[in-house]
Amino acid sequence: MSLEARKVDVAIIGGGIIGSSIAFYLAKEKKKVAILEAHQVGGKSTSAAAGMLGAHSEYKEFKHLYPFARSSQLLYKDLYEEIRELTAIDFEKKNGGLLKLAYSEEEKRDLESILSLSSVEWLDCNEARGKVPQLAADFIGAAYLKEDVHITPLIACNGLSKGAQLFGAEIYEYTRVLRVEKNGMGYLLKTSQGTFLADKVVIASGVWSNYFFQQLGLSHEIVPVKGECVAVVNEGAPLHYSVFHDQFYIVPRNNNELIIGATKKWNDWSEEPSLDGIEEVIQKAKRMIPEIGEMKWKRAWAGLRPQTNDGYPFIGEHPEMKGLYFATGHQRNGILLAPATGKMIRDLMIGLPVEKAWIEAFKVERNNFALRGGM
Repeated sequence: MSLEARKVDVAIIGGGIIGSSIAFYLAKEKKKVAILEAHQVGGKSTSAAAGMLGAHSEYKEFKHLYPFARSSQLLYKDLYEEIRELTAIDFEKKNGGLLKLAYSEEEKRDLESILSLSSVEWLDCNEARGKVPQLAADFIGAAYLKEDVHITPLIACNGLSKGAQLFGAEIYEYTRVLRVEKNGMGYLLKTSQGTFLADKVVIASGVWSNYFFQQLGLSHEIVPVKGECVAVVNEGAPLHYSVFHDQFYIVPRNNNELIIGATKKWNDWSEEPSLDGIEEVIQKAKRMIPEIGEMKWKRAWAGLRPQTNDGYPFIGEHPEMKGLYFATGHQRNGILLAPATGKMIRDLMIGLPVEKAWIEAFKVERNNFALRGGM
């Protein structure tokens, strides 16, 4: 391998679905892009996710930024067709939507903000069971979120990265970035596979972004929220809708597999599931659909959601280093928000208009984060 530094317009650190989406949008603008991924593309948090595009189910979390989440959900409609035409990769989008269950009048009242949305309707117990006959008997109804469909995240990530490659992007797997240094008007990236020179850099490495925050003079910290999941094989009647209660869900895949999750373990860096976590997931799922207890075990895993202190991701430029961007901290909504994040980073870089509310909400220097004093 040549010791000469490889030169690119944009180096993206992190090859999950966020980094792959950014690469796709930038490569379409004829930017020379390199994805630098320490492992395999999509192999960490992306592959651990269930893939729900829950713009409506997360309405209370997004609050006034719901339009950002909704715009991302809508972008998937075009991306789905575009990527399939470009690469022959199908995101495995499964329509049907999501039923958010309520077991009490108090839980129903808690759904009022979601039920105010025009595309959401309330189903009583019998109506909900008409869609999902397997549901247990002790719930009182459900919010039906028909547009909150889901995809298979790793396949979508691979589709975006392959699409980016077709527009000229380069992907370097097993390439750990060790250091990012200012180099004239651009940046020097020292990696386990040699050196890169980039005009601009995007850090999109989830919980592992902390390493770069510290290196680049920022006091920010992203906390991992570990989520443990189980897959079982459903050999009975197919499940056509995702089912959700509290923080737990049952999501049907196209291959008769049900994805069941997920715990929320704050500041747990372990990427292996625990017996207690798996037991909790199974018990919560059985309360929604009792026959899950009779289904065949397939596998269990865990992923680390990147949580910021206010719950909103960082999407924007370093406050003191021009051309250095962050796109990280999406917590449990990385799959949903990937297209809008990729588009926003592209627009910021090439000077296209971006909603001021989004810039303000996601800016890196918000919440009185302190600068460490530079490099």
